[in-house]
Amino acid sequence: MNTTSRLLRPVAAATFALAALATVPARAALFEDDEARKAILDLRARVEQQRLANDQELRRHADETATLRRSLLELQSQIEMLRSDVARLRGENESLARDLSEAQRRQKDLAMATEERLRKFEPAKVNVDGREIMVDPAEQRDFDTALAAFRKGDFVAAQSLFGEFLKRYPSSGYRPTALFWLGNSQYANRDYRGAIANFRALLQQSPDHPRAPEAVLSIANCQIELKDNAGARRTLDELVKAYPQSEAANAAKERLARLR
Repeated sequence: MNTTSRLLRPVAAATFALAALATVPARAALFEDDEARKAILDLRARVEQQRLANDQELRRHADETATLRRSLLELQSQIEMLRSDVARLRGENESLARDLSEAQRRQKDLAMATEERLRKFEPAKVNVDGREIMVDPAEQRDFDTALAAFRKGDFVAAQSLFGEFLKRYPSSGYRPTALFWLGNSQYANRDYRGAIANFRALLQQSPDHPRAPEAVLSIANCQIELKDNAGARRTLDELVKAYPQSEAANAAKERLARLR
């Protein structure tokens, strides 16, 4: 049973009592009119009082219901605001995660690019004529450029490039090999005396260099081109004695036989 029904029960009872008084048999006339009127007034007063109490109780419940509804609406509004905040924060977190991932990727790319740039300036180990040497990237690039010109048959460019290389890198580990190819470039350009000077510079600096026997043989070839057969024979004899197990020594023996 709800609150409204509970409150209306006393009113209904009082109304029923009034109706009952109206149907009292004739013997009720024994009561005096004043007493009956007073009883009726008292009863009406109690009914009105109960009605007012009921109305007050109903208004109180109505106010409580309205307050509860407002509270529920406010709570619903707060929930919606919280949901909106959560969605916004989730979006911000996802955006921050993407930004962080992108920043990490850029940092990695920058580190790799920096390392690559630094590597271009760091010495590297290379193998030249069976020997390992440490060279700078620019040094290696210039040597490779000069050697490429020689292999293409551009002996004029090769002579110029090897000459510039030796001036630019006087202490290079490439120096003996560069002297060898510079001499060969000069030989191809018929600069025999210049070739002899560079071959001898190679022998003076690195007499045990793998190219040394070839350098001695090339000196003899230059001397033959200069019509210095006597000097060529002496050079070839020195080659056979100094490097007897080399292929150049075998070639020297054949040329000695022709020169004699």
